[in-house]
Amino acid sequence: MDIQFLGIHLLDWIVLGIYIAIITAIGLYSAKAVKSTGDYFMGGRRFGKLLMIAQAFGAGTRADQAVAVIGASSQIGLPGIWYQWLYLFSTPFYWLIAPIYRRLRYITIGDFFEQRYGTGMGAAYAFVGLLWFSANIGVVLKGTGVTIEAVSGGTISTEMAVFGMVAFFVLYGLVGGLVAAASTQLLQGFFIVLLSFMLIPFALNQAGGLDAVHQALPDEWFSLVASEEVTLFFIIMAILNGLVGVVVQPHHMSINGSGKTEINCRTGWTYGNFLKRFVTLGWVFSGIFIAVVFPSLVTADGAAREQAFGLAILELLPVGFIGLMIAAIVAAVVAACNNFMVNGSALFTRNFYKRFLNQGADQKHYLKVARASSVFVVAIGVGIALYIPSVVEGLFLIWKIMAFLGIAFWMGIIWRRSNRYGAWSSMIITAILAFVTDSYGWSFEEQVALYLPIGFATMITVSFFTKPEDENKLNTFYSLLNTPVGEEDRLEKAGISVSDEDEMEETDKVPVIDQNRTIPLLDNSKALENGEGLLLVDLLSLKKSFSRKKYQVDLKGFGISWVIVIGYLVLAYTISQII
Repeated sequence: MDIQFLGIHLLDWIVLGIYIAIITAIGLYSAKAVKSTGDYFMGGRRFGKLLMIAQAFGAGTRADQAVAVIGASSQIGLPGIWYQWLYLFSTPFYWLIAPIYRRLRYITIGDFFEQRYGTGMGAAYAFVGLLWFSANIGVVLKGTGVTIEAVSGGTISTEMAVFGMVAFFVLYGLVGGLVAAASTQLLQGFFIVLLSFMLIPFALNQAGGLDAVHQALPDEWFSLVASEEVTLFFIIMAILNGLVGVVVQPHHMSINGSGKTEINCRTGWTYGNFLKRFVTLGWVFSGIFIAVVFPSLVTADGAAREQAFGLAILELLPVGFIGLMIAAIVAAVVAACNNFMVNGSALFTRNFYKRFLNQGADQKHYLKVARASSVFVVAIGVGIALYIPSVVEGLFLIWKIMAFLGIAFWMGIIWRRSNRYGAWSSMIITAILAFVTDSYGWSFEEQVALYLPIGFATMITVSFFTKPEDENKLNTFYSLLNTPVGEEDRLEKAGISVSDEDEMEETDKVPVIDQNRTIPLLDNSKALENGEGLLLVDLLSLKKSFSRKKYQVDLKGFGISWVIVIGYLVLAYTISQII
């Protein structure tokens, strides 16, 4: 019986309904674990390796990314993979950066900027971070809406799909917070992997097999570098911009700070993202095969090509599988948007509301504010989703925004002399350069080549010639970085009060300085003795102090990660030659 509703078969609706019921039940059950803002924002800092991997993979792998990569690959082939593989060369650095987030023991990256550069920079970051969260939610909803519109044959408009997605992920996200997000990530991860590879056998069969694909497409489609759009210059600039900006993506403090141990945080962020790099291969080859099946996509404009994913689902998948694919897309939306919503509310509640408006309220009050601000973050995201012309345009905006503040993060870790004046100057200069050159029609890669070196030069020059930060604050900051998780008693003795992470009600606090005493700079001798020295923190003094034994945890994971990167490049090239 061919019964359809809103352009989608009844059986597909049943499959989708079963998925929604399961996820909603998990979210509502997770609410039992949320008793404070610490639980809502950070999950009580109690996640193990598997949950950390699932969280990093789920929060970082979204339907809009599949839409962008599949759409680009349906026009330029294998080089379209760089719309997500721009972070491939950054991934080994995640192993080095993750323990930095965890040792700082902050709740948001806004806390980082406030503690390192002062209240003003904390507020400025919170504003930019909220914009980033909203922009990401908007891009995710846009990509999903475009896909569902195509799947339904236009019966469900992009706008209808957007509002439907919002109603779903807001429901269980408001109740369960980060616990709900993490609790569903294992199931969501399965669906996301399904989303990434399900189309391939159907598209390849419709295309007539591998020989037919290769005969139908030019040889340059099977190279990792394109002659236009994704050129070698674009790839290099996108990689550099991604490495600078990725460290200040606002959800990364919770992704790395919610682990019980440093090794859990390292493993989760690094290998969760390596899993994402793998599923990206499924997207790019889906796009290549789809181009053979639907040759009209090759000449479609930027917005129209992003319907390639939805068109392929509608035309290639049998009844039942379409519902499964929609469920997988919804899984990717829920996983990412719930994480963004919760972390956006953390920024607002901690770095705006609690800091400037109401410092003496209790946990229940702040939890209410957090949930209310979550809705506000989503509302802005909906506006962005309905405004931006295409997913790729949204991605460019997101990439640039984070690089403006990434400079201050990197320099704040590596160079003690970095100060708020340098941070403000570099942020303002890079933003001006990016938006002015954009108005003159400069390409993304040309903008990056200009604003990144000038931004770093500005940060260094202004910091060098202006007043340094308060000595007590700097000693506190670097003492935290020199003290591995589990050695908090050392900090307490130095006058740095750290919350007891076993107490639920205390997990929303950041380290506090005893204002009545001078804070000494605690060395990292214990960390070095255990091989847990941090290369990035000690970068400027490595010439004098480096030994493999002192930094063995950093070096081992970093080396293994680069082997995986090379393996991915070889795998992508090998597959492209087989086709």
